[in-house]
Amino acid sequence: MKNNFTTIIKSILSIVLLLCAVVNATAQTSIEKPSFAFTKICANPAFNTFQVAIKFSPVSDFSTTNQFIVEMSDATGSFSGAPTVLYTSTAGAIVASPTNVTFSVPTTTRGENFKLRIKSTSPVLTSPESNAFAAYYKPQDNGFSINNFVATATYCTGGSYMLTIDNPGTGSNDSPLKYPSLSFNWYKETSRTTSDFVAAGPTLTVTTPGTYYVETDYGTCTSYSYSNRVTVTEASVSSTPTITSSLGNPYCPTTGSTVLSSSAGSTYQWSKDGTAIAGATSQTYATNQTGVFSVAVNNGSCSSNASINLAQIDFTSSINVPVSPASNALLTGSTINVKVTTTASNPTYVWYLDKVVISGATSDTYAVKAEGTYKVEITQTTGCVATKQHEFIVTVNDAKVVLRDVANIPNLISPNGDGINDTWEIPLEYVGGTGTEILIFNGQGDVVLQTNNYQNNWPDGKLDFKNVNPVYYYIITTAGNKVKKGSITVVK
Repeated sequence: MKNNFTTIIKSILSIVLLLCAVVNATAQTSIEKPSFAFTKICANPAFNTFQVAIKFSPVSDFSTTNQFIVEMSDATGSFSGAPTVLYTSTAGAIVASPTNVTFSVPTTTRGENFKLRIKSTSPVLTSPESNAFAAYYKPQDNGFSINNFVATATYCTGGSYMLTIDNPGTGSNDSPLKYPSLSFNWYKETSRTTSDFVAAGPTLTVTTPGTYYVETDYGTCTSYSYSNRVTVTEASVSSTPTITSSLGNPYCPTTGSTVLSSSAGSTYQWSKDGTAIAGATSQTYATNQTGVFSVAVNNGSCSSNASINLAQIDFTSSINVPVSPASNALLTGSTINVKVTTTASNPTYVWYLDKVVISGATSDTYAVKAEGTYKVEITQTTGCVATKQHEFIVTVNDAKVVLRDVANIPNLISPNGDGINDTWEIPLEYVGGTGTEILIFNGQGDVVLQTNNYQNNWPDGKLDFKNVNPVYYYIITTAGNKVKKGSITVVK
């Protein structure tokens, strides 16, 4: 009887031990299914940071050398290939459960059914797969152009017209074609607020009239990467195309080239003033010139021509004296009042004498009191900025000044009115009409005369005799760039 009782007790203990083993087996080491707060991942260059919670138990079963790895499936939710590793912890770094870790998705990520899973290295375990989620990396999320921003296109009956995403396009166009991983969806408007999907791809062959546009395919993520609208029509007979200028007509060349755009066709040939422009066979043509531009547009079975007389925004100006090569006679002691008349908007004026800016001469009038070659520069400062110039020559008509030929360049003059050496007379090969520049400056380096039309008449005013016999210096530069230098002593 005692033996039977002992046997029963041993059996009961064996059952208890077995139950404990089952319980321990049920509570074995594990990693839970990944959890996260996001419902989809819409990443871009400015934002690509997301979190997933790693939950595991019991914590004591994970060694100090263990690493946790976060893996992402392919776009179909499969881990059968080579999953993408999003995160790997350093050995022994994660010792608490749950722990949130941060990851970023690759720039090629695109799809609606990605999944995550967590793996450990010590022990070697793999969690259940997470719920599916959409994930897209958006490298380009700005508006872009199709058809070079030309809003209309035409094809002939029985034909078609191809719409394309511009790459790079004109102006600030941010073409999504620069990013090979992207794909695109084309739509046709059915109302002002609705549209139907037409096809996928970087181009669309249109055979039905309507208004079309294309979006970068970012799935369920919001996309700001979409194109302008293009209205495509069918031409059953020859139609008259039009030409538009991006900077208007007339336009201002100083703002850069204007882009001439034609109505759409299959082929194009641009001409200027009746002459074909080599290589100008696109729907648009950029120019900074004026003139009559025309384009021959062919739509297959129908063709036509358009033209535009591109004019420049301009202003007129004139002065009240004869301009060069004519000359203006100035009597000694007299003045020629020169006045500018102009239609320039908010004009500014700069006056020159012998290529040197005349200080303080900034109005539309100038009183000429000395001979030389003058120039006035008029600039329109508002609207189309442009500049015009008028040049005129002033000569002294004074019987006292007699141009006689001398053999040498003198180094001494005595302007005392006795008729002998009163002026610095140099050989005629250097005076006005020879293109020679005469430069005279005092001992302090101040220029007292600079002219390309010297008439052997210096000094023609009162000199400062602070020194007993002041010394001046000259530089003579001929039209052939031959230079002569020396000094001139002035005695009373």
